Amino acid sequence: MPTREQMWSALGGEVDVLVIGGGITGCGIARDAARRGLNVALVEQNDFAYGTSSRSSKLVHGGLRYLEQYEFSLVFEAVSERRILLDIAPHLVNPLGFLFPIYKSSRRPLWFINAGMWVYEGLSLFRSPRRHRSLKPGEIEKEEPAVRLEELTGAPLYYDCSTDDARLTLENAMDAAHQGAMVASWTRCKSFLKDENGQIVGAVVECAKTGELKEVAAKVVINATGPWTERTVAMSKPLNQHLLRPTKGVHIVVDSHKLHVNHAVVCLHPEDGRVLFAIPWGEQTYIGTTDTDYEGDPSEVAATREDVDYLIEACGHYFPNHPLTHDDVIATWAGLRPLMSPTNEDGEIDESSVSREHQIVVGQDTMITIAGGKLTTYRRMAAEVVDKAVQLLRMKSGSAQRLHAAHTDVEPLPGAVGWPEDDDHEAVAKRVHEAAGGKLSMESARLLANTYGMRGIEVARSTVQDPALAAPLIEGRPEILAAVDWAAKEEMAASVSDVLIRRTQVYYRDGDQGLSCAETVGRRLQTILGWDDTRTQAEIEAYRAEVALSRAWRSE
Repeated sequence: MPTREQMWSALGGEVDVLVIGGGITGCGIARDAARRGLNVALVEQNDFAYGTSSRSSKLVHGGLRYLEQYEFSLVFEAVSERRILLDIAPHLVNPLGFLFPIYKSSRRPLWFINAGMWVYEGLSLFRSPRRHRSLKPGEIEKEEPAVRLEELTGAPLYYDCSTDDARLTLENAMDAAHQGAMVASWTRCKSFLKDENGQIVGAVVECAKTGELKEVAAKVVINATGPWTERTVAMSKPLNQHLLRPTKGVHIVVDSHKLHVNHAVVCLHPEDGRVLFAIPWGEQTYIGTTDTDYEGDPSEVAATREDVDYLIEACGHYFPNHPLTHDDVIATWAGLRPLMSPTNEDGEIDESSVSREHQIVVGQDTMITIAGGKLTTYRRMAAEVVDKAVQLLRMKSGSAQRLHAAHTDVEPLPGAVGWPEDDDHEAVAKRVHEAAGGKLSMESARLLANTYGMRGIEVARSTVQDPALAAPLIEGRPEILAAVDWAAKEEMAASVSDVLIRRTQVYYRDGDQGLSCAETVGRRLQTILGWDDTRTQAEIEAYRAEVALSRAWRSE
């Protein structure tokens, strides 16, 4: 893989498609378009998955709660995509049991929820990771002993999937690059280029690290900037109404010995009935999410004390024998849902019409904008956008360009190439362990396998060539120095935050959120990427600022 700097150097000239935004949707679009044979460039103002796409609930699911609104088509689409993602990214998308405790006071009785489970499995054509079961209170006590038993009538146990949302995004970007796309992170779109008819024909982009400007000519420009959608549209034309109604979702992370769950436990908040999850995450458990309107800068979104208290209150209701306090919270994350906001006749946001489905709009300036949707259905959304782009290309050129089928539904993502058909993660971990020649613990080998898939074997081999790379980033933790080298050389990482937040998750997992190793990571990146001391210190301080933002709620 080219480094981020090499990607920036290659950017320029004319492309068929310019994608603005390196979240899951933008990277999915770049992958689909490149696999069809189009000449593609993608620019992202920060790191891949910097925004919403690394701050989700990290679930690939059909949206069981949408059945209550009779949104059967949305559920069918999502469960179909869940099956595809299990096939093309088995190292990142893993079956997860969901326990849905039903109490005497619950809004819906047990029989109603059980009936919904059959509908849910039917919509998936009975291809869920496992068949659901209905548990009695005695069985629940054994399966999930932390759950409150008082007035419990039963609980369906059904199966969806968990994922590493940032890595899912990154592997789409990498596959796009493997197919010839230029994917440049830390590259801002500053303005648009237009022809005499006012149609967009490219963009002026800026290297966020050096301030250098370039022009990228493009036959079609796609806006996939999520919470920044309105700002991107406004660069081309004035906006007289809001396109989005962003809502903030917050999660908190605690050590599993403070709250241990064996399954994702579905919780309806006792205050407002909103659906929350307590989700097992290895040595941690994370709880979320909130759902509140947000009007500020998307770059500054963060958890508040009110958000944290809201989640702790829900945990206290469902897990009364495992009370959580502020001191138990290791980390938080906050993301924005870029929900489309239809307006009423008075030009005001019609809250009853706000949709979680995606919308694709072609402006008079011919820019294609996509917003809304779910992580689970990103691949299908991407295909729809590229279909629209191909239509525009053919209209503009007056001829039918011959393209390939993208086959994004069957072609594996990079880490899944060669993955065992029986989905045996432990077998891959053993191969990783063997490739390291005994220099790594099995815990580190498992982490490499589950993080990089089959590419973890190459990461492990690098520790044989340079034994220093087997050193842990933090004593007692499984993350190793080789992950820093791999991130910079093979995964286009260009900052300390790129490595510690989105390549390794140390930011969420370590009790000190990786502050103790930020200097080590910065110095290693300096050696690899050729930074000077000033740049290195700036990157270390930028990471510390990210940690401080996630902890700002503590001082409120």
